[in-house]
Amino acid sequence: QKRDSTKHTWYMESATVRSGNDLLTTVADAVHERVVGQDHAVEGLLIALLTGGHILLEGLPGLAKTLMVRTLAQAIHTDFRRIQFTPDLLPTDIVGTPVYDQSSGDFRVHKGPIFSNIILADEINRAPPKVQAALLEAMEEKQVTIAGETYPLDSPFMVLATQNPVELHGTYPLAEAQLDRFALKLDIGYPNREEEKAIVRRVADGDPGPIEAVATVEAILEARKAVAAVHVEEKVLDYMVELAFATREPAAYGLEDLEDLIDFGTSPRATIFLTRTSRARAYLQGRDFVMPDDVKAMAPMVMRHRLRTTYEADARGIDADEIMRRVLGAVQAP
Repeated sequence: QKRDSTKHTWYMESATVRSGNDLLTTVADAVHERVVGQDHAVEGLLIALLTGGHILLEGLPGLAKTLMVRTLAQAIHTDFRRIQFTPDLLPTDIVGTPVYDQSSGDFRVHKGPIFSNIILADEINRAPPKVQAALLEAMEEKQVTIAGETYPLDSPFMVLATQNPVELHGTYPLAEAQLDRFALKLDIGYPNREEEKAIVRRVADGDPGPIEAVATVEAILEARKAVAAVHVEEKVLDYMVELAFATREPAAYGLEDLEDLIDFGTSPRATIFLTRTSRARAYLQGRDFVMPDDVKAMAPMVMRHRLRTTYEADARGIDADEIMRRVLGAVQAP
């Protein structure tokens, strides 16, 4: 469609991509007013915003995971709620519960914090599986059920969850079904020396106060429509499918050494999210078509939490990122 379009239509499409790119650049700049560095994580947040996906942020304490999510919410004219996951949290504390109204003699629904646009599930692995499962319906169906009644959630709706990768005491690892709901898993690392100096200077200057909202929900929803129209060539789509199959049948791609390292490969949901997020990355780059480089950049974030490694892989210190590096090296890009 892009190649067959007239020059006028081409200009209009390009102008739409540019205007959307400017919008997201403005949001990213607003986030960087508070967050130093972490460019790949900020890009991941913007990609999730463009695709309606959810994100799992994993990193050590003190690396600005919560600050990053809160600042993103402040940069958009939208509702934001933070849920601190603890061992004593109940599912009703998230979705809500019927409450008896003495004046009317009827029950009314008290809606929980899940009824917001951007949800920060802080330290999600500190709550038991029953509480984690309370997010499943909301993340997948964009609705919740309270006392047999179904209530739709507002759009946009995003769950941005954080977890600590090293603390094991008092934590409950996320189940595969829960992990598969997250479009991306972002690993948050330490800042470099210059970034850490900049962080210290900002803290020394005191609290800068809340940032100004620079984007509206309507603008984000319009950008999502433009992302959905980003073109994906058939060869690029084939490349995404081959990456998924390489995690399921590694021997067929010359990766016999991975047979004993992968318990099971990625699901079709991974390929769906890889397509969506690759489109969003192309959009952020100012293009209306997906390149193989977009797929390569997004594949580790989309697939790392959907791969189940074996005990042998754990014993040899080989994680999902290393497996994805080998898969990307073995599958030929178009």
